[in-house]
Amino acid sequence: MSLTIVMYHYVRDLARSRYPAIKGRDIQSFRRQMDYLAHHYKVVTAEQVVAAAHGDGVLPENAAWLTFDDGYMDHYQVVFPLLHERGWQGSFFPPARAVANRELLDVNRIHFVLASTSDHQSLVTEIRAFVAAHQGVNGVRTFEDYWTELAHASRLDSEVVIFIKRMLQHALPEDLRHELATRLFKQFVGIDEAAFAHELYMSPDQLRMMIRCGMYVGSHGAAHYFMDRLEPAKQADEIDASLAFLNDLGASTNGWVMCYPYGVYNQTLLELLKERSCAVGVTTKVEVARLGHDHALTLPRLDTNDLPG
Repeated sequence: MSLTIVMYHYVRDLARSRYPAIKGRDIQSFRRQMDYLAHHYKVVTAEQVVAAAHGDGVLPENAAWLTFDDGYMDHYQVVFPLLHERGWQGSFFPPARAVANRELLDVNRIHFVLASTSDHQSLVTEIRAFVAAHQGVNGVRTFEDYWTELAHASRLDSEVVIFIKRMLQHALPEDLRHELATRLFKQFVGIDEAAFAHELYMSPDQLRMMIRCGMYVGSHGAAHYFMDRLEPAKQADEIDASLAFLNDLGASTNGWVMCYPYGVYNQTLLELLKERSCAVGVTTKVEVARLGHDHALTLPRLDTNDLPG
């Protein structure tokens, strides 16, 4: 069975927002994409996907599953009403710490730093100076080493942007990259982080409302780490914190769905998920999923930009 899993992040009125350069789907474009999906696909629920992935059901032809990562307020204010009026279920994957603690995550510091300046070379200059000041600390290498390793364009980002992201996502030791991301956010965005987090993420009560109205809420870890780079004990902590969060919301943890931050995983993580009765996992590998062929815990997805909109 083929299944088109569509991945969304920001969905907002980009042109009239404070950060029009953020990489997201404009509201009118999202509406047009929903019209396209309604014409060409049958939108299915997470429960249908879980059943079909384990041989307990059959999906309709041209099935599409709509997934929304990161717990943004966009999803409550924009996406939820539009899905609800069509009678469609969306599957939402909020990082537990972002919602439960109203904590601004480094992944979002990076997004909004990049959206706040078009002079990305100035960010590289700041990173260069920071690396030079900390070279040799906890294994920090030379700037040139990092540039050679990381500055390779992806299908959605230039070599400069992908370098900035990777340096702040995983290349530097965690304490140093958090320090640098916080410094850059203060310098280039300049908004109180606590206030920003309350504006950016949904609240637990908003997620509970969505669940009561038929939306699905699954796991996206706790702190949005590259989970394939964590030690097994830390992987387990991330999963367990996320499951505790889902239980507190009243979301189902029976045959639950894992959405991997950054789309990455390793065999240790898959074993931990199996032990905790995870039924389906979604990645960022760019393909149409084939249930019965692809592993149920490593299903590929298409980005919203891979479909007309």
